[in-house]
Amino acid sequence: MPVVPLNTIVSDAFDKRYGVPAINIVNDLTLESVLAAAVEKSSPLIVQTSVKTVRSIGSDVLYAMWTAMTAGIEVPVTLHLDHCPEREVISECLARGWNSVLFDASRMPVEENMRQTVEVVAEARGYGAHVEGEIESITGVEDGVGSDTAAERQSLDTVLEFLRTTQVDVFAPAIGNAHGAYKQAPVLDFQRVADIVAAHPLPIALHGGSGMSDEQFHEMISLGCAKVNISTALKETYMKSNLAFLQSTAERGKWDPPSLFRAVREDVVEMAGSLMTLFGSAGRAD
Repeated sequence: MPVVPLNTIVSDAFDKRYGVPAINIVNDLTLESVLAAAVEKSSPLIVQTSVKTVRSIGSDVLYAMWTAMTAGIEVPVTLHLDHCPEREVISECLARGWNSVLFDASRMPVEENMRQTVEVVAEARGYGAHVEGEIESITGVEDGVGSDTAAERQSLDTVLEFLRTTQVDVFAPAIGNAHGAYKQAPVLDFQRVADIVAAHPLPIALHGGSGMSDEQFHEMISLGCAKVNISTALKETYMKSNLAFLQSTAERGKWDPPSLFRAVREDVVEMAGSLMTLFGSAGRAD
């Protein structure tokens, strides 16, 4: 199955109440690893790139990696630009071929957020792409975007006005979730997700997934969180796997980069595959 639009993946997940991992990759190894996990688990997958990753690798090279690695892929996959407050980066990625973007205008007043989100949706539609929107900041800083100060949550009426006005395809509410590592177990507002979905049925994006309990994931997914963002867990797996292998290498005095790459790949594939099983997306590509 070729690369597909974001809606193709999240609409099925929303209707059937399973979650699809939306994993932030950081380089070619992590990209290849999460794609391999999707094929191994026969799972749809949303591959995400942060603004920081786009800038560090370059959109041309990053998109060339994506097209090369997804050529002839057997499961539905899509490429998404995560939290991006900068319109020029959104335009750059849409023009290159990203399938969807999250326009993060959550620090703007709601009225300005809506006005600009309408423009981003129109721009994305011109490329056959989709848009995720938000009107409240998710607590925590991820790849240089965000704030550790929790934003005030908007009323349900304001959320519904935003959704009707902008016609975004996916919505990311603030529900007690946070980016980065949780300092204590998060207290999630399940009712808020239920209320939004009941009033305006659309796929919900669950941000700050790294560190939530299995029970919290299952409950949120059952309420309509079809897109489950994972970033910190990928970074920690990647870095810790490198560290463990290099410490062992130093002790043995045997330096072989391909062996390092194989070991790290194995750990990232395992992590991504376990999430696909946990969220219920494994086997959904059959």
